[in-house]
Amino acid sequence: MNADLVKQALAKVVNPHVLVNLVSRRVRQLTSGAGGACRPLLSGVENLGAADIALSEIIEGKLGFEMPELIALVRPTGKNRKRPQHWSKSPAGGELGGRVSK
Repeated sequence: MNADLVKQALAKVVNPHVLVNLVSRRVRQLTSGAGGACRPLLSGVENLGAADIALSEIIEGKLGFEMPELIALVRPTGKNRKRPQHWSKSPAGGELGGRVSK
């Protein structure tokens, strides 16, 4: 992979994890031979590898992506919340599992 292409693609995508996923999926498409999906979207890329082709397509705007909306998760709390059985208090005497520790 060409480091300059990676820097230019990171300017478009921003998140490196998303860029890795985009490139890896496109490389799989290019190398699979699945009809129209396996042809490069750019011309003049005969001497480039599959990853460089994918990066070039991202830079030129031929591949796009949408980031899903982030939703804040809220964990239920309160007195009426049921606790799992393994959260119950230890047996009488403070021993765990009926074992005596010495």
